[in-house]
Amino acid sequence: MKHNMILSASGWRKVFAESGDENDSFPTISDDDRLLASIAAEVFADFILDKKRTPSIILGIDTRPTGPQIAYAMLRIFMAKRIAVSYAGIIAAPEIMAYAHTADAFVYISASHNPIGHNGIKFGLNDGGVLKPEDNAKLIEEFERRCEQDGIEEHIQGLSMKCSDIDLDWVFAESVAVMREASSIYRSFAKSVISATNDITRQNKFFAVARGMISDKPIGVVCDMNGSARTLSIDPSFLKEIGISFYSINNQPGKIVHGIIPEPENLVYVAREMERLHDEGHKEVLLGFMPDCDGDRGNFVAWNPKTNKAEVIKAQEVFALSVLSELAYDIYKSKIDNEWSNSDKVMKFFTENHTPGENKGSMGQGMDLAVVANCPTSLRIEDIAEVFNAKVFRSEVGEANVVNLAREKRNEGFNIRILGEGSNGGNITHPAAVRDPLNTLFALLKLLVLKDSDFGRGLFHIWCEGSGQMEKYESCKDNFTLIDVLETLPKYATTGVSEPRAILHIKTENHAKLKLNFQSVFEGEWAAKKAEMREKYGFCGYEVIATVRTQEIRNVIDYSISGKGGLKVQFFGEDKKPLAFIWMRGSGTEPVFRIMADVKSTVPDYKQVEKDLLEWETKMLEKADNL
Repeated sequence: MKHNMILSASGWRKVFAESGDENDSFPTISDDDRLLASIAAEVFADFILDKKRTPSIILGIDTRPTGPQIAYAMLRIFMAKRIAVSYAGIIAAPEIMAYAHTADAFVYISASHNPIGHNGIKFGLNDGGVLKPEDNAKLIEEFERRCEQDGIEEHIQGLSMKCSDIDLDWVFAESVAVMREASSIYRSFAKSVISATNDITRQNKFFAVARGMISDKPIGVVCDMNGSARTLSIDPSFLKEIGISFYSINNQPGKIVHGIIPEPENLVYVAREMERLHDEGHKEVLLGFMPDCDGDRGNFVAWNPKTNKAEVIKAQEVFALSVLSELAYDIYKSKIDNEWSNSDKVMKFFTENHTPGENKGSMGQGMDLAVVANCPTSLRIEDIAEVFNAKVFRSEVGEANVVNLAREKRNEGFNIRILGEGSNGGNITHPAAVRDPLNTLFALLKLLVLKDSDFGRGLFHIWCEGSGQMEKYESCKDNFTLIDVLETLPKYATTGVSEPRAILHIKTENHAKLKLNFQSVFEGEWAAKKAEMREKYGFCGYEVIATVRTQEIRNVIDYSISGKGGLKVQFFGEDKKPLAFIWMRGSGTEPVFRIMADVKSTVPDYKQVEKDLLEWETKMLEKADNL
């Protein structure tokens, strides 16, 4: 049989709504799609059975209407193959991936941020993340082989009939207990991730400090659940336990009332709710967020007391704040862990031993500090990392690529606590292997809560000291807000991932050929314009960089080697330091070609230059597409 699934390391996706309309909220799927889900289940079942004779799998869904029917088809196949299955029902992606540590593998039915008529499947083992790209590639190859196999429909029907209805009913009956156990494990895991320790005593120290700071200055958080899987997760009780006031809207599972992608056009709803609460006197409300349907990706809104409005934080800035926070926390935490006798030793790192660009490791912990980001993450991450003498490693777009690159670098001896895709916002905080808005929320909260105290200088103080911005800290140190922290970030103009101008529809299906054509166009353009680029923007040269899965290839001569991966043209000044880049890559989960530009504020009129570069890139790609 033929299929039209988009198969990538981040998940297998298609429109599962029977009508074929990506915005259809009706729960029925077609017989063909039921067959596709069953074939996918058998392929994964055989993959797991090859690793273990009696494996256990956890299966969960997000709140999309087609989820239950896909789950039912897959459950029958797993049980027919004699695999022990725990059905978690509706569960957030970070929760099922934390719970997966107790089993051999997991399957999660979700299409993440795609429209409601879409759905998909994510596969993973028990390491808390999706399958490695090489394992996923094997699954894809076998799935496509079986789809074309003669008699596949009869084979799947016969296999499905071997599933005992009595056993299946028991799996559904046990789902309540499964959900309860998953919640408990996720709560414990979240505490470990947020505090950066598995030691219960040290966890308690961290949360005691946080609770004490919050009791002195209350904080409220608003979440627009938008009917997502997080409606059934730990967020309300977890935050209230720490003393944070929690408010939510659209908190009925499956009641998706507006667009799913957590970008500015959909963050306006949580911003309005924050403003409404302020009007009612809830002045403690400082942050708001909205997750996508599976509850792993989330972006944020902050209260700005200067404008008396709730303002959307751009995705790149959310990631930048998270990186800043966790790198500073790496220093702050050493005091809580009693690894340093006094806070002056902590700041000695900056005042006596700090040479920007020279990696001295994670405050004497014996490992080089590093951050992993995807290729289109803004260059501001390098600027932030330099303050903490941390290295930055980059992978191709895709959560699996970022996670696996971090694993590779940890095996080489690097201390990598934070990683992620700045182009999408949010972050992945080790030992988690998936984005989690709860971890991002606490990265932001740490900046506000962990202030100067007996434990040493607070996170914002550490950042301002290291980045040479103490005058900004002194001006607001007694009552700073997240807006104040934002204003100290390195300034860049960066294309937003969901902006219409960032999405192209390209007819050339072979992206390697498209990029080779682009090379011809770009090199001709550069030869004609390089004098103008130097005079107007200070661009003295460029470097071409390709990212293919976990590999970053620099000084690329043949642009086609990036294949379906990312391609970046990075411009530098006379000092050879990067000033801007343009980037491109075909989406692995949607039929679109994404582009963006990133420009540092040291470039004159940098906001306009970002627009100019993106327009230039668009024209060059359109020309390349017609060669």
